[in-house]
Amino acid sequence: MAEDKGKRDSIGMSLRGCRTNNGFVQNEDILEKELDLGSPPDSAVAILGPAEPALQGIRPYAGMPKEVLFQFSGQARYRVPREVLFWLTVASVLVLTVATIAIIAVSPKCLDWWQAGPIYQIYPRSFKDSDQDGNGDLRGIQEKLDYIASLNIKTIWITSFYKSSLKDFRHGVEDFREIDPIFGTMKDFEDLVAAIHDKGLKLIIDFIPNHTSDKHAWFQLSRNRTGKYTDYYIWHDCRRDGGTTTPPNNWLSVYGNSSWHFDEVRNQCYFHQFLKEQPDLNFHNLDVQEEIKDTVTHYWELYHDFTTTQVGMHDIVRSFRQTMDQYSREPGRYRFMGTEAYGESIDRTMMYYGLPFIQEADFPFNNYLSKLNTPSGNSVFEVITSWMENMPEGKWPNWMIGGPDNARLTSRFGEEYVNIMNMLIFTLPGTPITYYGEEIGMRNILATNLNESYDVNTLLSKSPMQWDNSSNAGFSEASHTWLPTNSDYHTVNVDVQKTNSRSALKLYQDLSLLHANELLLSRGWFCYLRNDSHSVVYTRELDGIDRVFLVVLNFGESTTVNLKEMISNIPTRVRIRLSTNSTYEGSEVDTYGILLDKGEGLILEYNTKNLLHHQTAFRNRCFVSNRACYSSVLNILHSLC
Repeated sequence: MAEDKGKRDSIGMSLRGCRTNNGFVQNEDILEKELDLGSPPDSAVAILGPAEPALQGIRPYAGMPKEVLFQFSGQARYRVPREVLFWLTVASVLVLTVATIAIIAVSPKCLDWWQAGPIYQIYPRSFKDSDQDGNGDLRGIQEKLDYIASLNIKTIWITSFYKSSLKDFRHGVEDFREIDPIFGTMKDFEDLVAAIHDKGLKLIIDFIPNHTSDKHAWFQLSRNRTGKYTDYYIWHDCRRDGGTTTPPNNWLSVYGNSSWHFDEVRNQCYFHQFLKEQPDLNFHNLDVQEEIKDTVTHYWELYHDFTTTQVGMHDIVRSFRQTMDQYSREPGRYRFMGTEAYGESIDRTMMYYGLPFIQEADFPFNNYLSKLNTPSGNSVFEVITSWMENMPEGKWPNWMIGGPDNARLTSRFGEEYVNIMNMLIFTLPGTPITYYGEEIGMRNILATNLNESYDVNTLLSKSPMQWDNSSNAGFSEASHTWLPTNSDYHTVNVDVQKTNSRSALKLYQDLSLLHANELLLSRGWFCYLRNDSHSVVYTRELDGIDRVFLVVLNFGESTTVNLKEMISNIPTRVRIRLSTNSTYEGSEVDTYGILLDKGEGLILEYNTKNLLHHQTAFRNRCFVSNRACYSSVLNILHSLC
């Protein structure tokens, strides 16, 4: 008996030690009573074995030894919930994985940064002068980034600021790797890029591979037949009799004179499509191609190419695209490439999109609206449909109503058309592009003597930006600016319009905000309904959204538009979402007859499930670039339309 009691005491102490090894002290007297009174002499030994009956009467406690814990965990009441939770977790992970894969598989391609919002084009010499020399510069642009951001702009496009003789005021480049001192230094450019990125914006800069300045080092080496540079330009024998040159053929430059000029150093003629100070590069020379590719890789987000078409040019553009793609592999670092190929037919312009499996430009810049001189519904409609009908499937359109080489919109059409043209480019599918000052309705300056052997008509749309009604329109504090400001700057300026709820600037901001927030405009179908000499009418709609935007634009004299004749199931009254006349916004109009004044535009909104692009009658009049549908349940876009 004494031996049995000693065993119980020994095992009892062992159990007490296990129970207190984690710092929890239990009532030992109660524990001993439980062991002594309710258990046979050998029951304490059974705790260390696998048998479960030994746990009868003992509850789980803190600090249990693992042998005890394992026996409790093996009981059904603990094991079954644990296994249920485990398999529920496994099933949930599998469901989430499958759902994620499915969502990725059915999701349309996201819009890239150059598709997601408007592009703002700046002619840097005329935007803002920061050093009081009468010339706009890079630091001046940086000073005005808050204003640009207030326009809901996503991308800034700065035209050429390379070291240049400025004979062409854009394209006479002496060195592709140097900033012209008029605009600042490379440090100024780097600071500007950093500031643009801090604002969440992207940057596009001009790159001009078509030609260089005749002061470029390459040309000086070429005219002296120095090594590989001998054939960097297009040279040809020509006859020189006295002071008269007989060119090798009758080709003309874009300015109407011969495209050949005799060089007395080399004793040959070189080819120039623009001014004689801008000799064309020879892109059939592989060394020239490599030089240009090397220059491309020195820049940040983008590449914008100005190249007048030469034989084999598309092969060269494709090689540029391949170079850009090599530097676009990092997430969020896509290099955009646009091309300017003005003067081409629509068919030739579309070739710059590339082929189905061979990409060239992300888009060729569309300046056809910029070339319209008289407004009419028919002419605007023709520009829209010619681009949409000829654009390769799956490509992205763009629209611009002004630029440094075109007369300003107000000077071409009249000030009453500023708002309606901005409404047009923000409601068409694709990327709207705004030339600085078009958001406030700036007009051309009058011709002036600039002491330049140059066509001054190309300078009239490059006058200083009109910021306020102070001296030089707030552009510069200098006593003289490189071009005069327009005489209307006292009333047509940013400062005046930003506080006027009915101004062109306020409508521009409302349009850009609507474009940013509405899938109907950024991803929706475009269906045109009617056009005539006065008006253009079209809708923007998207599968999964039971709302439609109906855009009515009047480019002629006052007219009445009957929407019921065009869409039979349209409600009798629809709401005005935006209007060129802000007093009408939020009100309703009768669709049997809408009276529109000259230059008036409306964005109407109504609910419907009968989308036009599903209807046979409209199928050939509807276009979409990247097809997508909206799920209101999941709040996502998908491609299972």
